[in-house]
Amino acid sequence: MNVRISSFSPLIWEDSKVLILGSVPGVKSLEMQEYYANPQNKFWRILFDLFQEDFSTDYSEKLKFLEKNHLALWDVIDSCERNGSLDSKIINEESNDIQKLLTDFPNIKTIFCNGQKSFKNLQKILNKDHKIPRFALPSTSPAYTISYENKLKEWSVLKSQLRLNFTIFFLSQFQRLQTVRFIISIF
Repeated sequence: MNVRISSFSPLIWEDSKVLILGSVPGVKSLEMQEYYANPQNKFWRILFDLFQEDFSTDYSEKLKFLEKNHLALWDVIDSCERNGSLDSKIINEESNDIQKLLTDFPNIKTIFCNGQKSFKNLQKILNKDHKIPRFALPSTSPAYTISYENKLKEWSVLKSQLRLNFTIFFLSQFQRLQTVRFIISIF
């Protein structure tokens, strides 16, 4: 029997630069009221490994990790019906308002989707003209059976993109500083 389930609120901060989108929480996550609570899901392990930090099972530490690394987390689906945790079992879905989130948090410069379901849904939510870069990454779910090493390798683009976002930010700040210095020198 399908049960109507709902997503969590987004985990996002004013200085978040990258948004990671899943589809909708699985059974264990809903039970624990935590994103990616199933220990078989490698989401948290991949992120901690990417940033070369010691892994923590403490959810409050995971949230601090996200904030410190300028990462935001949400789901593309606000509510749906599903039996179990598989994305393939999702029906009657309603989308989260991703566009509003991006408007409210303009520092988000890139979106990464955890799996194909979230990516396909995002493509429907944001039209083709929307300029924010978006990437599909392999699902961290145990149902997606490529090796951990391959998942980690493909997820490494997230860290590269975050570095690029910071480089662009600092260059723009440097340009502003140079412009101010030039204007001051004129007077």
